[in-house]
Amino acid sequence: MITLLGIIAGFGLIISAMIIGGSPWDFVNLQSVLIVLGGTIAITVVSFSVKDLTQIPSALWRMMSYKTNDPQEVGVTMIKIAEKARSGGVIALDQVSKTLDDEPFLQKGLELAIDGAKPEEIETILKQEIYSNATIQSKSVDLLRRSAEVAPAMGLIGTLVGLVQMLGNLSDPSTIGPAMAVALLTTFYGAILAHMVLIPLSSKAERNSHNESTLNLLYLTGVLSIGREENPRRLEMQLNAMLPQKNRISYYE
Repeated sequence: MITLLGIIAGFGLIISAMIIGGSPWDFVNLQSVLIVLGGTIAITVVSFSVKDLTQIPSALWRMMSYKTNDPQEVGVTMIKIAEKARSGGVIALDQVSKTLDDEPFLQKGLELAIDGAKPEEIETILKQEIYSNATIQSKSVDLLRRSAEVAPAMGLIGTLVGLVQMLGNLSDPSTIGPAMAVALLTTFYGAILAHMVLIPLSSKAERNSHNESTLNLLYLTGVLSIGREENPRRLEMQLNAMLPQKNRISYYE
């Protein structure tokens, strides 16, 4: 929601400046839109495989809508789950697992522990899932960054197209204005698309991907500790070794 509000606010300021300075319709040019938007999409698609393009949209949407949890809260949650598993056994763990539909990674790890999988198996499966998620998320970030690189270039190409049209028809003054509009607006559209949409989205997607991987490692540590039936106090020490000083847990103090 904050991402959407930020983009809307940015475009709102640009449109307000257009209205204050004159008619906003002066900034609308279909030829420029086709060159920048169509060209950016086409070149970006060429840069990736068909398989990547089928996987990226869902991964990108998940990263954009991802709600970051506090690592300290996640650590405390894992300690509480470990305590329940230690006192209530598999039945208590099964009850906890059924309430974790919004945390599929943790739920999958607990289900593996409930099914009696060995800690080594659980570690292998969950680490592979972390790696797979990180790989597709990295490709999603690459797609946004590639698009951000292409958009200004397409704007420059559109500028050259407009200048060529203008210089080729200097004998007809009526064509100079439209050709100059294409030349300037394609650069404008390319800059807007890259710096107000694609670059901010790629930065947020990268940050969310990193945060998700960090939290999944905390979940993995907790699930492995539960699978080994370790003392929750030991789990607290393991989690604190992974957390920054300011986020460390003091659950048993």
